[in-house]
Amino acid sequence: MSSQLLQIHPVLPVKNVLAALFFYVDKLGFDIAFADDPKSPKYAGVRRGNIEIHLQWHDESEWDTKVERPMLRILTSNVSELYQELSTKDIFHSETKVQNTAWGTQEFAFYDLYKNGLTFYNTTKA
Repeated sequence: MSSQLLQIHPVLPVKNVLAALFFYVDKLGFDIAFADDPKSPKYAGVRRGNIEIHLQWHDESEWDTKVERPMLRILTSNVSELYQELSTKDIFHSETKVQNTAWGTQEFAFYDLYKNGLTFYNTTKA
């Protein structure tokens, strides 16, 4: 018998965990799952449905390098409905829209406060 993998909790780098918490809660509808310090957190988690994302503070000097930011792909039950919900939150780029892809998904993407990419999608192939 082998151990099953159950979930993944990606850790996103952020400059200010408190600001990131406000973004994910106020703009994206997540709830705070935990924070290592209620006033000045350096590590925290947010949760919406079955998705949990961790946010970790990184020193300002670490942002000077030209490193690509992470991109998360999050499966949702209704991407059009989620797009409508989030479209009123002033978080999208002017080009953000729901698109059908050649690989059988319907999706939209944008960046959080710290240029971490978020793509929400559902499959269109049966």
